[in-house]
Amino acid sequence: MMHAMKIPTVTLMVCAVAWTLTGCISAPEVVLVDRATALEEQAAGSFDDLEQRLARAGMNPTPIPFTPNQLEDLGMQPSPLVDPLNKTPAERVDELLLRHCIGEGNEGLLVDTRRHCKAGRMTAEDTALVQRVNRARQQLWAWMRAQKSRTTPGVSEDDLRGRWQRVHAEGLVCGARVQAVDGSWGEKTC
Repeated sequence: MMHAMKIPTVTLMVCAVAWTLTGCISAPEVVLVDRATALEEQAAGSFDDLEQRLARAGMNPTPIPFTPNQLEDLGMQPSPLVDPLNKTPAERVDELLLRHCIGEGNEGLLVDTRRHCKAGRMTAEDTALVQRVNRARQQLWAWMRAQKSRTTPGVSEDDLRGRWQRVHAEGLVCGARVQAVDGSWGEKTC
């Protein structure tokens, strides 16, 4: 009897294996969805505005920065490395002479010629500077006359001033406005 029972069990097992191999029993299909749920979409938010602003910013033309050497090649002067407020009085006078806001008068003093100024205006500080320079020149000539009268009496101030002017004219900046003896104005050539 024992032997008789084993045969139907083995037969049943063989039938079950044959039945599974025929495809009647199969695993359920697994479907992967590449879409977020409604809750995930709400949590992620919408970035349409940000994306549009980024796209517009990418299309806006902006200037390309140049190096100082490239600017000089294009004929543009780079900005000065030192602060223009720290110019010496001599540099400021040279600048005013080049701009023709002042000129070297035929008497050796600086003369206000602001009507012929090429660029900018003369400030109150510039006017005060011109007055200081003229005062310093007059004091220099008086000192020179006092020193010269000790060794050579009878030397006139006009003679000393004329000598000083000839020496001073050599060091004058090129292009400065200069008054001739006859009173006409011109530029110093170098």
